[in-house]
Formats: sequence, structure tokens, C-alpha cells
Amino acid sequence: MSGFCDKSEPILMSDEILQKAVDEQTPQNHAGRVDKAKGKHFNDVLKIRLEYLNILKISHLRDFTSLTRLDLNNNLIERIEGLDHLLNLTWLNLSFNRIKKIEGLESLRKLELLNLSDNKISVIENMDELEKMTNFSFANNLLEQLDSVLYLKKFKNLFTLNLYGNPVSKEDDYTLFIAAHFPNLMCLDYRLFNEKTKKEASIKYYCVIEETRHEELQKQQVLDAEKRQKAELQLHTDAFVEFLNGSCLFKSMVKDDPEAETLHCVAGVAPLLQSFEQQMVALCVQLFEAGMAEHKQREAEVNSFLSGQTQAVTDYQKRAAQILAEFEQQHKEMLLELQQLSDPDIVEVKVSHHSNEIEQLCTSLMSLEFQLVSQLEEIIKKLEINISDMVANFTESVQGIFAQCRELQDNYHRKVQEIAVATLKKVAMDNRDEDMPDEVRMLFMDKDTVMDALATAHDNHLQKINDRETQLVTRVDAWRVALIKEIQDKELKRNRTCVSDILRYTDYLREQLEEFLFHDFLPHPPGQL
Repeated sequence: MSGFCDKSEPILMSDEILQKAVDEQTPQNHAGRVDKAKGKHFNDVLKIRLEYLNILKISHLRDFTSLTRLDLNNNLIERIEGLDHLLNLTWLNLSFNRIKKIEGLESLRKLELLNLSDNKISVIENMDELEKMTNFSFANNLLEQLDSVLYLKKFKNLFTLNLYGNPVSKEDDYTLFIAAHFPNLMCLDYRLFNEKTKKEASIKYYCVIEETRHEELQKQQVLDAEKRQKAELQLHTDAFVEFLNGSCLFKSMVKDDPEAETLHCVAGVAPLLQSFEQQMVALCVQLFEAGMAEHKQREAEVNSFLSGQTQAVTDYQKRAAQILAEFEQQHKEMLLELQQLSDPDIVEVKVSHHSNEIEQLCTSLMSLEFQLVSQLEEIIKKLEINISDMVANFTESVQGIFAQCRELQDNYHRKVQEIAVATLKKVAMDNRDEDMPDEVRMLFMDKDTVMDALATAHDNHLQKINDRETQLVTRVDAWRVALIKEIQDKELKRNRTCVSDILRYTDYLREQLEEFLFHDFLPHPPGQL
């Protein structure tokens, strides 16, 4: 990399600097010379070294999408950034820079080796996504707390760790502490762990390790439970019946209604409310179970379609491969035969005849593709009909159950209204009921307020029921439309790709014939005989 720039002056990364690095580091074999002559694209580069250049800032790497190794050591970099598009990176060397914080590594999920040695970092952090990391070099930084190293325990594949030169490495129990907490570690600070050290560490830190293991087990159990809950909720959401396997809908109906809460304190209302809740929950559970069963049927239908589609395409590919294999053998024999002929007229006849055979090949493959398209259109249409029928039947069931919910609400409202009217009369006659709370008595001093509260609560309850019904019906139908469109779009793309491949391949065969004809049998220019 000599002659890149004046090493005494800091520089910024640019396309020109990167292109020069790529050119200098391209292998000098035949393939490398071809790449250099054509100008190698950044997205084809697998490795690049940018060391000792006094680079101030990481940038201009957006197009290096295939990069697996990046060396930026011995520069003046102060911040880790500009790496978001390097999704295939497995090796990153940022040693001997001026970095103060670990950051900007979130996209590097394939990273296996990370070298941050000889920087100014005091905290190990922001590396959660680097699950594949096996080698972490952090020598000669500013790490002081031994417990902070425990952050690295989440990296189950870590077998090489280098913390040499950090303040933490000077603590008395440093080596035993690391050996105890990282039992799978093979190498620490350039030295292999021996069995004696591991055994001594396990004895000395036995109680601590057991306590840590217990805590980690509890944390893992919590995470597993959360994961199961999340997966279960996703399944319910995919079935469009999330939160319908209990009292969620009912609770959403009666919450945030203070005057209705007061009405519930009226004698006789509480048993009605309890009965109403039980009946509503029973209907919601019925709806939930129907939704889960329907989801299972829809899933089975889609899987059956995908299986049939895959089988049809596989059969097509086998038939096409057989046709191509037979023709390619015929094509090779024809080319060999042409090479042995010396009469241009005979060659021209043979080439013409073989051109017709290539045309017939194209026609055969296109015909085969047309048969496949027709077959797939038929099974897609069948899927669309079956899914539409399933969605229609499910929608009808849903609407029926929600109609029962509205009927329950109407009955509840009517009965509460009757109790409210009776209570109004009692209060108007000043017939004191010792069990009647003061807030209830105050509410029932005004008939209009009571009736408005009942009407508002009734409307709110019905609105919640209607909204949930609309949400469910709309989403399941949108899923149906999106499913069929996605399948049709994928099939259209497959068909276009296949047709393009057929045309490109037959064009290639024709070009071979034409190249043979022109190169071997065109009249030679004067003086070249």
C-alpha cells in the first residue's frame, strides 16, 4: 500500500482510495489480471486492507456488500460507524486507533473475529447481536472492573479472548476468574488454558459459579416463557382471534366508564353484570376456538397447494432436464461433426438443419412451460376458490357470534334499565335504603343523568363489539387477497425467469453455431492464406 498518500497527514476515506486499495490487492494470477483489466466492482470484493493510512472516519463502504474481512488497524479512527451494509463481514480489525466506545456493530451478525486492541475503550458493551463471535481481542484498553468481563458470557462460541494490558488483567485472581466464568475458553491473552488452571478455578469459584448458573437458569426460564407467549400470541394473531380466549373484549367494554361503575353498585346490577361477563366470555371462547380450527384448515389447504405446486415444478424440471440432456449430447456430436467437415456447402446445410433443431428445442421447452403454467393456474384457481369458501364460512360464523354478543348486550342493557327506573322511583319517593351508597343516591337524584349514562354505556359496549367484528372480518379478507396475489406474483416471476432462461440458452446455442460458421468458413482476407 506504499505511495497511497502522505502518511503525516490525516485522510478521509473516498471511492478513489478504496478503488486503489482494491486494485493493489487484486491477486496477480490470470483471474486477478482479468478483474483488474475490467475494473473490479466493490460488491465483488471479499477482503480489503486499509491499514496505516491515517484514516479519520469510516465511510464509503456501502457498496462492499460481499466483504468478509476488513482491516482498518493503525489509523486515526475515533468512532465505529459506516458498517451497516457489511452484512457478510466475519473479520473486523480496528486495533491501534482512537476509539472510545463500542458501537455501530448491530448489523454484523456474521462477525466471528473482532479486534479492538490498543484503543481507549473502558466498557465492553453494544455487542449483543454478535452471536457468532469466536475471537475477541481487547488488549491495551482501559477496562478496570473484572465483573464487566462477564458481559461476554453471552457469546457461547467464544474460545479466544485477549484482555492483556488492561488494568483488569493485573488483578490477583484475574486468570482464575476468567477460567471459572468461561469454561469453554481455550486461550486467554495469547496463552492456552491448561486443565490444572481450569480445575483450580472451578474449585475456588464453585459457590459463585453455582449461584450464577442458578440465576442464568431462572433468566433463561423467563425468556423461554416469554418466547412461548410471544409465539402463542403470534399464532392467535395469524388466526385473527388474538385476545378472544378470555375476558379481554368484555373488560375493554366496561372500562373507563365512571358513571357505569356507579350504576353497578345498584342492588341487582352486580349479578346481572357477572352473568353478562360469563356469557360474553363463553361466546368469545367459542369464537376463539372456531378461529383456531379455521386457521388450521386454511394452513393445511395452503400447505397442500404448496406441495402440489412444488411437485408440478419438480416434474417439469425433470422433463426439461431430460430434454436438455438429450439435446446437449446431440449438440456436442454436431459440433464435432462440423469440425471434421471441410466442404462449406455441406457445413451450411448441417448448420441450417441444426438451427431448426434448436428452434424445435425452444418450441418444446416453451410448450412444456406453457403446460406447467396451465397446470399451476388451475391449482391456484382451486386454492383461491377453497380459501374464499373457508373465509366466507368463517366470516359468517364470526358475524353470527358477534350478533349473539350484541343480543347479550341488549338484554343486559334492558334489565339494568328496568332496575334503574325502579331505583329512580324509590329515590323520588324518598324511600331510603340503608344499603344504597351515597354516590348512587346522588346519581339517581337526576333521571336524565342516569338514563344518559345508561345509553352512553350501551352505545360504547356495542361499539367495542362492532369494532372487534369489523377488525376480524377485514383482516381475514385482506389476508385472503394478499395470499392469492403473492402466489400469483411469484408464479408470474417464475414464468418470466423460465422463459428468459430458455431464450437465453437457445440464443447461446445459435451463437455457437454462428461462431463456428463465421470463424471457420468465411473467406480469409487477402494475404492471410
